[in-house]
Amino acid sequence: MHRYAHNKMPAAVKRRYFELIRTGLSGSAAAQEVGVSLSCGSLWFIDAGRVSFIDTPISPRYLSQDDRIEIADGRGRGEPIKKIAARIGKSYQTVYRELARNRKSDGRYQPWFAHNQAYVRRRRVKPRRFAVDAGLRGAVAGKLAKHWSPAQISRWLRRRFPRRSGWHVCTETIYEAVYRGLIVPIDRQNLRTGRIYRRRRGRGRTRNGALKQSTCMKSIHDRPAAAKSRRQAGHWEGDLIIGAGQRSAIATLVERKFRTTVLVPIARDHSAQTVADALIAAFDKLPIQLRRTLTWDQGNEMFQTPPHRAGDRTDDLLRRSALAVAARQQ
Repeated sequence: MHRYAHNKMPAAVKRRYFELIRTGLSGSAAAQEVGVSLSCGSLWFIDAGRVSFIDTPISPRYLSQDDRIEIADGRGRGEPIKKIAARIGKSYQTVYRELARNRKSDGRYQPWFAHNQAYVRRRRVKPRRFAVDAGLRGAVAGKLAKHWSPAQISRWLRRRFPRRSGWHVCTETIYEAVYRGLIVPIDRQNLRTGRIYRRRRGRGRTRNGALKQSTCMKSIHDRPAAAKSRRQAGHWEGDLIIGAGQRSAIATLVERKFRTTVLVPIARDHSAQTVADALIAAFDKLPIQLRRTLTWDQGNEMFQTPPHRAGDRTDDLLRRSALAVAARQQ
């Protein structure tokens, strides 16, 4: 940083100066308020570029003005990027991208200039890709007619047109364009899912919610070696099949060695307690030599741990295997 007088003031004074500028105060009034000369404030203003916009709150996922000031101060003290990122609560990749995108032409990182650049970039009117590019629209529409998924189309565009960067659209961009009717008319036949509007992603559970109920869950990699090698009978893999409209359900159990399949009907619903009771009843009918482990996925239907009853071999199996060993990633 240059050793000029306007750069020797504390960062807090500069911050207050720019806050006053953004409230609509003139440069001379803001300089007088913070106790610096008009020329000093003018040099700050010129160095920062344009700071006359009103800084409205945005999503916490984006860097704020304070975050960018912390980045600049940390860089000035020579701190590692990861330490700076941890202090502002962002990933170190975010800080690296910020330094690369919003630094000045001379290589310096000026936090107010960087914040202004991010603001201008965010406010720029951006035409939708599929609304202005008929060629891209036709290429994607042709693949959708062949029942390709948006993920397949996105990968195909990158491989087929490696030098046409304007056609390198992500999966979410294609989904959004389909739901807006920019590629083809909105119809249930356009996507494999048959959806015509955006649904909330996920299965209604979060790491702070349903996933924390299964406290005994273990990774599939912790499964016994005998189950992995398929040399010993009694190790099962299970899954839940849900019918149309979620009006019916059936559990499938496949023995890993002999490929024996057992279908377990779910009588009332496919809640965790109902599925657990049905599986216990199914394993009660098997010889004890065939009740070793059960591998299941992380579905909500397995989050209800059956109550432990002393001497109940089937319950012990489900407690040790279905909810402890079973954790096949979806």
